[in-house]
Amino acid sequence: MTCSSDNNSVPRLVVMKRLANLQKESKGAVFRQGITESEQKLLDPFVSLVEFTFSLSAGFPDHPHRGFESVTYMFQGGIIHNDLKGHNGTIRAGDVQWLTSGRGIIHSEMPEEEFNNGLQLWINLPSNDKMIEPKYKVLSSLDIPRAEEKGVEVKVIAGDSMGIQSLVYTRTPTLFLDFTLKPGSQTHQVVPESWNAFAYIIEGDEGVFGSLNSSAISAHHVVVFGPGDLVSVWNKSTSRPLRFLLIAGEPIGEPVVQCGPFVMNSQAEIDMAFEDYQNARNGFEMAKCLRS
Repeated sequence: MTCSSDNNSVPRLVVMKRLANLQKESKGAVFRQGITESEQKLLDPFVSLVEFTFSLSAGFPDHPHRGFESVTYMFQGGIIHNDLKGHNGTIRAGDVQWLTSGRGIIHSEMPEEEFNNGLQLWINLPSNDKMIEPKYKVLSSLDIPRAEEKGVEVKVIAGDSMGIQSLVYTRTPTLFLDFTLKPGSQTHQVVPESWNAFAYIIEGDEGVFGSLNSSAISAHHVVVFGPGDLVSVWNKSTSRPLRFLLIAGEPIGEPVVQCGPFVMNSQAEIDMAFEDYQNARNGFEMAKCLRS
């Protein structure tokens, strides 16, 4: 058990599961799209979830963003980040980059090694935060608090679990936990009742989510939970660990219009974002200094 709960707890059952299929986008780059437009409606404030694999021949040269936060979590290899606000650095296996694009940022994400694997989550910003100044934060693997108890290890990237709490401040209240369950172990995590929650399975093929009577779910599935305040997970395998991310957030309840690298509240705001970028203004002034 990783969290104490009382008899009044309401289990969150699985209401949707979907395999994030492989999509080869370009030479040297493969993606799994975990959250599509269908899941967006169930998972406010989350807009996108992508697991990526890059070789040295791939990557994303300079490109813009506006209106959301992106969280990049590396599993293997490394990603080199540079932006026109002067932030730069490399995140490697176990590290996290939390980027608030706000009113506008232009950056590049390029692979460091021959094999680079990680995950990127897009978290929406409420309308009154969409035009704030950009922010950039990196958490090294050593700085991420973790706990272990009865065969369950958790890394607390945002929020709290097993009596430990992350120091990360998120504009949109968010829970971001990396669980590893040894064979035969289980975890029970409290999640605010009003929040939307899902899991993404990184490793394992006998994870049981929500109810002990549910069917096992394997790696690379997105598991969406229904209402309640307690997420329960069991690893039914006798030989393999189960690793998954448990992610939850407070719904914003506003219209979402996404087009390419911009996430806004209306088509007019999307049109303005493209105009601002093309004319190097309102947060994109450095577009004239593009390197690629």
